[in-house]
Amino acid sequence: MTAMNINISSSFLPHTDPDASLAFYRDALGFEVRNDVGRGTMRWITVGPAGQPDVSIVLHPPAVDPGITDDERRTIAGMMAKGTYATVILSAPDVDAAFAQVEASGADVVQEPVDQPYGIRDCAFRDPAGNTVRINQQP
Repeated sequence: MTAMNINISSSFLPHTDPDASLAFYRDALGFEVRNDVGRGTMRWITVGPAGQPDVSIVLHPPAVDPGITDDERRTIAGMMAKGTYATVILSAPDVDAAFAQVEASGADVVQEPVDQPYGIRDCAFRDPAGNTVRINQQP
């Protein structure tokens, strides 16, 4: 059997206010903007960490797929409002410094840095759309 070489390229997170989400990912997290397509609330914004051009997050309008029913759209909107719809986990070499920088931006703090029993130290925020953004530091 040949070993496969598969990497994570992009992940998608919904936004409800593209300008607010852009400000969070660009200004609070320090991500670079790689693409911004569309206008108004129908924008797909690609961001990613500087120096890592092969890894991106695409911020997109939620539930615009024509195959999604109105009931599913309501469910997604409800889950986003409660902060239970989507999560991304990031890493930093110093989670306390990352926490201080993101907190200083006025971001919604979910969890201050904590040593977890499974071996990492992490913290969490909610982005402007309600997505959970966890930042961890490996031991």
